[in-house]
Order: sequence, then C-alpha cells, then structure tokens
Amino acid sequence: MTNLDTHPDLEVLEPGQPCTAVQQLEPRLVPLGGPRAMTVYRTLPQRERSLVGAWCFLDHYGPDDVAATGGMRVPRHPHTGLATVSWLFAGRIEHLDSGGNAATVVPGELNLMIAGRGITHQELSDPATSVLHGVQLWYALPDRTRFGEHAFAHYVPERVTFPGAEARVFIGELLGSVSPVDTRTPDLLGAELILEPNAAVRLDVRADFEHAVLAESDRVLVNGSPVEHRSLAYIPPGSDTLTLAAGEARVRVILLGGVPLGERIVMWWNFVGRDHDEVAEFRRRYQAELGFESVDPRDADAPDLFGPFPDGQPQPLPAPPLPNVRLRPRE
Repeated sequence: MTNLDTHPDLEVLEPGQPCTAVQQLEPRLVPLGGPRAMTVYRTLPQRERSLVGAWCFLDHYGPDDVAATGGMRVPRHPHTGLATVSWLFAGRIEHLDSGGNAATVVPGELNLMIAGRGITHQELSDPATSVLHGVQLWYALPDRTRFGEHAFAHYVPERVTFPGAEARVFIGELLGSVSPVDTRTPDLLGAELILEPNAAVRLDVRADFEHAVLAESDRVLVNGSPVEHRSLAYIPPGSDTLTLAAGEARVRVILLGGVPLGERIVMWWNFVGRDHDEVAEFRRRYQAELGFESVDPRDADAPDLFGPFPDGQPQPLPAPPLPNVRLRPRE
C-alpha cells in the first residue's frame, strides 16, 4: 500500500485554504448483468449522501476481463428526469437509444444522454473489447428542465497539461478549459485528472460548489485526507481551492462538482422523480408501453414516453416491482 499519510510537497495555504472536512464514502459492490456478472463499485447514492451538486449516481468498474465476465450487457431500459454520462478509460461500448442515437463510447470522449421526460437505451460492450474500465455517472435534472425533450451529445475534451498533472474537462469549466456541452443543469463540473508520482496540485474551484473526488486508480490525498482506492471523497461548499496529491504511483481521479441541487428527489431503479406516485407512474407507463403489462385505457391518447426502438435488439429489461413501502424523497 502506498504511504500517503503525509506529503511533504503540499504547500501551506494562506487565504483560500482548502476545506479539510473531507467525508470518505466507501463503495458497495453491485453485480451488473447475468450469470457472469460484471461487478461495479457504487459510491453514489448511499445512505450517507444522495447528491453532490446534481450528481446522483456513480458506478466505477474495471479493469475488467471481458472474457471472464462477459463485459457490459445492459439491454434496453428506461430513464426519466436525469442525464447519463459515459466515460471510459479502456474498451468500447455501443450505445443505442430510442431518440435514434447510435454511438460508440471510447476512452477520453464524452457521451451524454439527457433523458428529459423519458427515453430508453441499451449499452453493450463492443465484441472486440477485451478489457473494460470506466465510470457511469448520472445527474438529476432540475425541475424546470426535467420534462423537456431527450437529447444526446458527444464531445472530445482537450487535454490540459500543467506541472505534475493533466486533465480532461468533460462537463463545466476548470483550469481554463470549458466544455461546450449543454447539460440543462447549470453549475456542474465533471473532469478526469491524472497526477504523476509524488505530484501535488492545487486547483482553483468555485466556493459555492460541493465537490467529490473518486480515487479511481489508487489511494490519493484530498485536502490532506487519505482517500482509499475506489472510495469517494466529499467536500462541502465553502472553499475556493482543492488540493490533490499522489503517492509513489501515477494516479487517476474523477472530479465532480456543482451547486447543491436544492430539490428533494426520489431515485428508484432508473427513474428520478419528486415523489413516490410520480415514480410509480413512470414505472407503469414503461411496463405498458413495452408490453410487460396491459395498457390502461387512460393512455389511449397519451404520447409514448419511451419511444420506438430498432428491431433485432436484445429483449428489454422489465421494471422490478415497487417496494412495499412508499419511496421517500431525499436530498
């Protein structure tokens, strides 16, 4: 284990001191897929924290031997009220959605799908992929945009280099790099940073943001606090600087940030709503539109929420049963 309990190269900061109230969120292991399920490490949401800004979901996976696990095979499924961000370090994933978008997710390139009021999509690892490694991120759409049209965006962020590190900013703004992608969720940040061995960097960040740092490839110091591999460090608003420090190995982190959403959400399965009844209605509509349950006469004149899909694809996923208790909003 790399020793990161102290780091001699971190400077003593004057005004602009980084917040040292760092909360470490440990991942839970979740099987994804069939009998040879690929294991993902989920750090959002969890009991201790549901949101970082508008970010509401973080799965970290790999490096994964596709020959052993079967890779990523997530058939058609729905989303409402959120956006998905696919970001890879290795491998390729084929994306297909009911908005008519087909795209290949490759390392270092952003694929953003905004669900709006409803969309379905599937994600299948490319047959030529032998190793799969990346993160899947979601953020909740604010109330004013969550019933809008669905959309898809692709962006290749520039590589920003600075002493001891490099970065790719795929959403928002950092280090003078600005992503042009319209997220429909203001004040949001998403970036990948790679630190060279024993490097220590200080980032100027927005003081009104809360931030999270995923220790993607190794243990890392965040504002002086050691954060274990695959864990997520949470930093509350209030500081305009953030320090990151590597140990003896090159280290990669994912940095997320945003102004607190300020809205209570219900997130269940692949839906984001505002209360139990709304999510239950999303589920009912999905089950009816895809033929898993009978169509309600009240839907006769209602436009489909989840849209058409090309023929010849794997069978879609049915929604699981709702829990026996009412879903409670969280923030």
